[in-house]
Amino acid sequence: MARPPGRRAFLRALGAGGAALALPRWVAAQAAPLVTKPIPSSGEVLPVVGLGTWITFNVGNDTAARDSCAAVMRAFFRAGGRMIDSSPMYGSSEEVIGYGLKTLGMPKQLFSATKVWTSSRSEGREQIAASEHLWGIPKFDLEQVHNLLSWEAHLDTLAALKSDGRLRYVGITTSEGRRHDEFEKVMRARKLDFVQVTYNIRDREVEERILPLAAERGMAVIVNRPFRRGALIAQLEKKPLPSWAGEIGCTNWAQFLLKFAVSHPAVTCAIPATSRVDHVEENMAAAAGRMPDTALRTRMAEYVKSL
Repeated sequence: MARPPGRRAFLRALGAGGAALALPRWVAAQAAPLVTKPIPSSGEVLPVVGLGTWITFNVGNDTAARDSCAAVMRAFFRAGGRMIDSSPMYGSSEEVIGYGLKTLGMPKQLFSATKVWTSSRSEGREQIAASEHLWGIPKFDLEQVHNLLSWEAHLDTLAALKSDGRLRYVGITTSEGRRHDEFEKVMRARKLDFVQVTYNIRDREVEERILPLAAERGMAVIVNRPFRRGALIAQLEKKPLPSWAGEIGCTNWAQFLLKFAVSHPAVTCAIPATSRVDHVEENMAAAAGRMPDTALRTRMAEYVKSL
C-alpha cells in the first residue's frame, strides 16, 4: 500500500506541481465545517481541535520566530480554530501569543485559556493580571489551576472572578498521568467547568475514572499531549496507516491520533502544539469530517498496539 504524503512531502509536492497538483484530502477537508462539542456547563460549542503553546511558542524576543508563531495562529483561526491554551510556566509563550493576537487584529473567535501556577494566593491574583496584560485581553475565557498547585486557594480566587464576571470558566489541569487520585478528589469536591488531562492512543489511564467522572459531573475535557510531544508520530511515521483510515478521512498519523483522542464521548477538544503552519493546517483538518465510533476507536487502538 502506498504511504500517504507526510507533512513535509506535501509542501515539496505543492511547490513542484503548482496549480496542476490535486490537493490532498486533508487540505480539501478544511473547507468542511469543523466538528464541535458543547461545554457542558454552558452549551457553548468549541471545535474539537485547539492550539497548544508549550515549548513551541517559547521563542523569546526572536522576531522571526515570533512572526512564525503569528503565522501559525493566523492559519489556526483561518481554519476555524478557537481555543489557544498556554501557561505562565511556558516561558515567553504568553507574550508571544499577545504579539500574535495584536498582529492579527485580535481575532474575535479566540477562546483564551491559560493557567495560574504559583504557591501563593496573592501571587496568583498578580499572575492572572499579568497574563491578561501579556495576551492583551480584558479577561480570560478559561483559567485553570496548573498541575493542582495550591488548588484550594486558586480555585477560590477563580470562582470569585467568575462570580464577578471577570472570568468565564474555571478548570484544573494535570499532565503525564500525575496525581490522578488527587485530581479525582478535586473533581468531586469542586464545581468545575473544565478539566485538562493527558490522553492519547497509548496513554489511556483516564478512560477508567477521570473521563467517566467528567461526563458525570458535567465538565468539559481538554486533552494535552495527544502526540506525546511528537514522540508518537516519530514512532509511527514509518509504519503504514491501515487502509481503513480513509473511512474517517485520515491520510497521516497526526490525523489518526487526533481523531482517536477527540472522538471519545467525554472529550471536548485536544490542544496539539506546533510551530509550523503546515502542521496546524493538517491538525485542523482532523477536526472535520467523520469521527470514529466506539467500534472503530477500539480497532484503531488495537492496530497501533500491534505495531
